[in-house]
Amino acid sequence: MITAFLLRSLDRKIVIAIALLLLVAVLVPVLNLMTGPSNPLHVPTYIMSLFGKYLTYALLALALDLVWGFCGILSLGHGAFFALGGYAMGMYLMRQIGTRGSYGDPVLPDFMVFLNWKDLPWFWYGFNQFWFAALMVLVVPGLLAFVFGWFAFRSRVNGVYLSIITQAMTYALLLAFFRNDMGFGGNNGLTDFKDIIGFNVQADGTRAVLFAATAIFLALSLLLASAIVRSKFGKVLVGVRDAESRTRFLGYRVEHFKLFTFVVSAMMAGIAGALYVPQVGIINPGEFAPANSIEVVIWTAVGGRATLIGPIIGAILVNGGKTIFTGLFPEFWLFALGGLFVAVTLFLPKGVVGTIGQYLGKRKKKVPNSAPAAAQEDGIEPKIQAAE
Repeated sequence: MITAFLLRSLDRKIVIAIALLLLVAVLVPVLNLMTGPSNPLHVPTYIMSLFGKYLTYALLALALDLVWGFCGILSLGHGAFFALGGYAMGMYLMRQIGTRGSYGDPVLPDFMVFLNWKDLPWFWYGFNQFWFAALMVLVVPGLLAFVFGWFAFRSRVNGVYLSIITQAMTYALLLAFFRNDMGFGGNNGLTDFKDIIGFNVQADGTRAVLFAATAIFLALSLLLASAIVRSKFGKVLVGVRDAESRTRFLGYRVEHFKLFTFVVSAMMAGIAGALYVPQVGIINPGEFAPANSIEVVIWTAVGGRATLIGPIIGAILVNGGKTIFTGLFPEFWLFALGGLFVAVTLFLPKGVVGTIGQYLGKRKKKVPNSAPAAAQEDGIEPKIQAAE
């Protein structure tokens, strides 16, 4: 039943995108591990890790597109779900350090020893097990999204008010995680990771597996998102986005549809954060910054809202440009980012993928209309009239 539900979502574009992601998941690690630095096809480890980070951003943008593009919920707080998933994975990685830390404590992370903590806080229990950390990557962002959405959607908070509340949520978490007494490393966050599932997190082989896992999870998330939006449930979501009052009058419990989509999107963002942390090597409260969530909106808008594939492309393009631009003109990056958003809004309101799709759609409509004209030029139409 689940397989049939997923297979119904496979149109040509989604199949191609998933195939490309799976190809990248195999090809890039192979070129990194099986070729030497002198080989022109060799992919350096730092490049692979950099693109792995881009893919986690792409997964985050896909999560936002699910709620913004198809449900009309402009969330300016998705960075919070991303960061919570990252902290869940970071806590597991910190527990794996053990006696190899600077202070040699087998239980307490270094920052707790430095701050004179005597015992491990209760909310750190269980994070020495990978399965528990993986579960928390889904549960913590999902639970926050459920509680937040339950009150917001039942109160019928919409539009800019909902966007402001989501931004306030992530800013409140930013302030909370900055505190040393919260038990999450304060301003410095969590870093100096050693192992993940018994493997050296800095080793080339481990980084190759992390890259492949990121590409595979992005492909699976794309498949799930496509299945949701192409189902009957997805048709109702579009109705909620375009005419919420009419959808409500038809008898649909709009808040339930919003809540389910919001929770699924938050879990996807949490997975993105969990894959981000071991590849980057650090997680700190800066990931909760409202500006990060606004950037996700820009990635989605640039790629194309409500296209699923567009946000993936937008996240990769914008972050690739950010890497290049900040190296050349670091002080002008924020101005360039703002200008990009304004330009897309004015000239490409449907984003890159949406605009291309619209152009190709117009060309397909012109093709049938050209047949009668060609027939008339060849004298076919007059012959038919004479025969009649």
